[in-house]
Amino acid sequence: MNQTRPNTHHGSLITHYPRVSIIILNWNGLEDTIECLESLKKIAYPNYEVIVVDNGSQGNEPQLLQEKFGECIHLIRNDKNYGYTGGNNIGIKYALTNFLPDYLLLLNNDVVVAPDFLTEMVGLAAGDDQIGLVGPKTYVYGTPDRLELVWYDVDMHKGRAFHVASREVDQGQYETAQEVNYIQGSCLLVREKVIQNVGLLDEEYFCYWDETDYCVRAREAGYKIVYAPRAKIWHKKSPCSKPWYRTLSRRGQAKMPPYRIYFMTRNNFKFMKKHATPSQYRNFLAYFFGYRFWFVTGVCLLYHRDIKLFIGFCRGLRDGVHASNSGASHYVQN
Repeated sequence: MNQTRPNTHHGSLITHYPRVSIIILNWNGLEDTIECLESLKKIAYPNYEVIVVDNGSQGNEPQLLQEKFGECIHLIRNDKNYGYTGGNNIGIKYALTNFLPDYLLLLNNDVVVAPDFLTEMVGLAAGDDQIGLVGPKTYVYGTPDRLELVWYDVDMHKGRAFHVASREVDQGQYETAQEVNYIQGSCLLVREKVIQNVGLLDEEYFCYWDETDYCVRAREAGYKIVYAPRAKIWHKKSPCSKPWYRTLSRRGQAKMPPYRIYFMTRNNFKFMKKHATPSQYRNFLAYFFGYRFWFVTGVCLLYHRDIKLFIGFCRGLRDGVHASNSGASHYVQN
């Protein structure tokens, strides 16, 4: 990873504000989406539009969003759940056709943003035409200084992604803007030229590992991926991708749902097949079947005692090994 500081302009020094299309997916997450949109109404950046893509939510969530936010949003109503990749691609194509933005911001609906976050991210990107993707400093929702991550990396010999600064208290130790390998998809600023040169998100992923794939593709096309320390967001992190973790929800304790372990497992193989070297892929297989398989099996059956979770894991493994989507339809319905 290149630790040198890129040539940047501080966000507060922007004299020209490039146009930004902010794309937010809603899928049965009305309360979160409303809070996200309310935080966006307070941002200082003057030149943006918000596109809300409803990904086939149940009930009347699209109507309620339209009634509450009116002309503040452009609402797209999908007929079904197209996943993170498909839903965002629909929003991206809509933005490119209707607004001709300089940047596109993919923003999770379970995120609350600081008023100057977009000014900081765009200001950083504006200082160097080779900066293609920018990510913020991400805090745990509900805490002023507890970090979720600053960026993340992947051990290509194990196929394991890990968050840098996870759960650390922010004491100013990550205040330097720098080029990194990967940034999280919960808030991802993409230069329009990257979309033109690299393409859209790979819809075969559906969800999980897709932003990791996109970061690799952008780097291979010659673009820099940069961390913006002065851009701050707070993420209501959904149940952790690690199946042995439990997280608090409004209904008490909630563990990883089967669809998540399915897509995380399947797409882990897809990503490694696509981007690992032959020796890295061999090491990944040895690690997965020598340790990871048995560990996750024990977590599903002994710790959680959840046969559905284990079936999701096995389906993801089967489809990952055989490059199949046969099990996906079971998990993409509302």
